[in-house]
Amino acid sequence: MKDKQKFAIIVAGGSGKRMGGDVPKQYMRIGGKPILMHTLIKFHEYDAKMTLILVLPEDQHPDWLRLIRQYAFTIPHHLANGGSERFYSVLNGLQKLDADGLVAIHDGVRPLVSLETIARCFDAAAIYATAIPVVPVTESVRWDNKVSNKAMDRRQLFLVQTPQVFSVSLLKESYNQPFDTTFTDDASVVEKMGHEVHLVEGNPENIKITRPMDLLVAEALMNK
Repeated sequence: MKDKQKFAIIVAGGSGKRMGGDVPKQYMRIGGKPILMHTLIKFHEYDAKMTLILVLPEDQHPDWLRLIRQYAFTIPHHLANGGSERFYSVLNGLQKLDADGLVAIHDGVRPLVSLETIARCFDAAAIYATAIPVVPVTESVRWDNKVSNKAMDRRQLFLVQTPQVFSVSLLKESYNQPFDTTFTDDASVVEKMGHEVHLVEGNPENIKITRPMDLLVAEALMNK
C-alpha cells in the first residue's frame, strides 16, 4: 500500500514572557542554534520528503528570515501566520495543506522529541486516523475542587505531548467547528467532534521549553 503523504505543522507563537526576557522562547539557543531550528531538523530527519509548515506571529516573520540567513538554515519549509489563540494558528497552518494524508501538529519548543516518537505517532495515525504521544505520571496527584480534595490513581493519568498526528481530512473537519475555551490541544478539538483519540508512547525528554529551568534541562539533555 502506498504511504500516505505526510505534513508537519510546527506551531511557535510564544512571546518569551515566562522566560523573563524580550526574546521569544523559540529563538533562544541550545546546542548552538535557536530551539526552533532543532525542532524543524528533527522532523526533516524523520522524513526529508515531508512538507513542513512553520506557524509564527506575522510580526516575527522578518526575525525568522534573518535567523535563517544568519545560521545558513536550508531545510525547506513554508510560513503561515499565527493567530490570537493556538486554535487559530493551527487553522492557518491547515489552510496551507493542499492534499489529504497525515499531518502532525507539534509545539515548536519541543526540540527533544525522538525520531521513534514521531514514527510511532505517524504509524498509529495511519491505522487509527489519530495518535497522540503520552508519558506516565510519576508523582502523586490529587484532585481539588476548592471544597475538598482527594488522592487520584496516577496509573490512570498521563502527560500529553506532541506531535499529535491525524488524518488531514479529519483534522480539517474538526477545525471547522467554532473555537471553544476548553480546547487545550488538537486532541481536545478532535474529541469535541466525537472522535476517539489513540494513545502511543512518548519520550520523557520531549519537554516543552517554557521556563528558564526548562532551557537548562534541554541543554543538558542535548549535550548528553
